[in-house]
Amino acid sequence: MRRVDHPRFTTALRRVEDSIDAAWDSFCVESGGTAEARELAEVVLQDTSEFDWRIVDGALKQLTCPDCGSTLGAGDSGCPSCDKANGFRFAAQETDRPGVPPGNEHAIRVSSAVARTRHRHSPRARAGYELLLPDLLDGALPTTAQAQRAKHLINQLTDDELEHLITPADLQQPST
Repeated sequence: MRRVDHPRFTTALRRVEDSIDAAWDSFCVESGGTAEARELAEVVLQDTSEFDWRIVDGALKQLTCPDCGSTLGAGDSGCPSCDKANGFRFAAQETDRPGVPPGNEHAIRVSSAVARTRHRHSPRARAGYELLLPDLLDGALPTTAQAQRAKHLINQLTDDELEHLITPADLQQPST
């Protein structure tokens, strides 16, 4: 089974999407609910550093790329407007949830951005970020040494082998 079809991954991705939708909906209500979602999204993207990353990602979901017609920021790499918008999400604020290690929220943001626009990233990047996403959502955060070890093991595998990894435990030192 491919990772993207496994319930571990699909559930994690749904949790992220639901949290983005909830943050966006709450933001719209708090904003008075008078502006259309598209207009409000354009306001958010004028200075993404003023908003939580989930609100920024919610704003991006409201807009269509004028160049490629995809959801803004989700088109293929090389689309000028999507590349620019994809960068906007990384200027947004991120606040760690209570009870998680510092940096967990950043890891969720990056991992979920890769998982939600996987066609924009290499198989190696997808594997590393997608494998960790469910654990990150549960409050885990790998150490630098653990992340470096996982990257080393990922770099030993073929693209097809990478797509079939389900959990970080599936990464084993290849036999030599």
